[in-house]
Amino acid sequence: LAQAYGSRNCRQRLELATMLNTRKKLVKEKGATPTELDQEVAKAIFDIEVSPSCDIKTELKDVYISGAKDVEVGKAGMAMVVHFPFRVWKVVEKIQ
Repeated sequence: LAQAYGSRNCRQRLELATMLNTRKKLVKEKGATPTELDQEVAKAIFDIEVSPSCDIKTELKDVYISGAKDVEVGKAGMAMVVHFPFRVWKVVEKIQ
C-alpha cells in the first residue's frame, strides 16, 4: 500500500509540476481565462523544450504564447493561429 501511495503521490507531483511549467508558456491578459487550445499549445511548446533531442532548447526557454485559435481556411480545412507577444517575436522569428 505504501508503494502504491508513494507512486501515486509522485505521479501527482509530476503532473502538477508539468502543469505549472506549462502555465509559464502561456501568458494571458489579467483576468482572461485560457482556452483548452491555449493550454495544449503551451504544453506542446514546453514538451519540445524539455525534449532530450531538442536543439533549440535555449531559444525556447524565453518563448511563451498569449493565445491560440483554430481558423477555418476555406474548403481546405482548418489552420491554427498562435499569438506571441511582441517582446518574444524576435526569438520566434529566429526559430520558425
